[in-house]
Amino acid sequence: MPDPLDPTLLLDAAHTAACLPYPALAAEIGRMLADARVQVPPRLVQALPGGGSLFVMPALDGRLAITKLITYTPANLGTDRPTIQGHVLVFDVATGERLAMLDGPTVTARRTAAVSLLAAQQLAPNPRGPLLIVGAGVQGRAHLEAFALGLGVREVRIASRRPAGAQALAEHAQTLGLQAELVLDPNTALADCPLVVTCTPAAGVVLSALPRPDAFIAAVGAFTPAMVELSAEVCVHCAQCGSVVVDTRDADHEAGDLLQAGLDVTRFVTLKDVVLQQQQQEQQRPQGRPPGPVLFKSCGWAGWDLAAARLATA
Repeated sequence: MPDPLDPTLLLDAAHTAACLPYPALAAEIGRMLADARVQVPPRLVQALPGGGSLFVMPALDGRLAITKLITYTPANLGTDRPTIQGHVLVFDVATGERLAMLDGPTVTARRTAAVSLLAAQQLAPNPRGPLLIVGAGVQGRAHLEAFALGLGVREVRIASRRPAGAQALAEHAQTLGLQAELVLDPNTALADCPLVVTCTPAAGVVLSALPRPDAFIAAVGAFTPAMVELSAEVCVHCAQCGSVVVDTRDADHEAGDLLQAGLDVTRFVTLKDVVLQQQQQEQQRPQGRPPGPVLFKSCGWAGWDLAAARLATA
């Protein structure tokens, strides 16, 4: 067997996953956010015939330069073909050598869940759960694993429009030692779940009931202005009665949930702001979290892929 940690290999999905354990990846994302050498140019999103998109996402720091090249094809949902396909190319800044080629869908799944994990570690008022997952696809599985390993979640409720997918995710949760329950309407489970992840194809609102005062919601499915998972009432409630945090400033023009709710996204802090503030507070007197539900809106960023490359080639 080849060594999955050998950075000179072209890593398949399994080897890429082995290089990116969720708690370590969340920690690396935190370090990356505090690294002043990191540069992330705007990503290129090219529409493709048939409704798909080509994403070109570069980023670099003092050691590595990466580009993620992936296609996103919504029409593949429910087929044997994945909706996300492609690779992350990793180069040495000093020599220009290619150090690795990581499996793009695996990086996307794991770094997205690790970003949500980091946000929950920093912001969740009640991080042990139970956890409600809305959407039983790749991201549902990744977030289930990340929150179980990184937060110690032991109970999960799963809601999906695909019963077979929900059942499969529940069975996977049980193999991890979790108690899993299927729910038909995720809104009915909100009263029992202080941790919530929405990771659907974002073709329509899936959460419209108001969350608990101690809720943490990671909304990751909608990453364009036209996509939405949360009702306007939920978004406005979190902004008025709790707090809203976005993953990066790119969310200012990408966060469909918040934009469609008529909110000024530019006024919300980013995960980097939260991480840097937490580091400063650790050197001073710690402060309590603000009251009310927390909505973390994630849209994606090549910096997260850079963090994955840093960890995989460390």
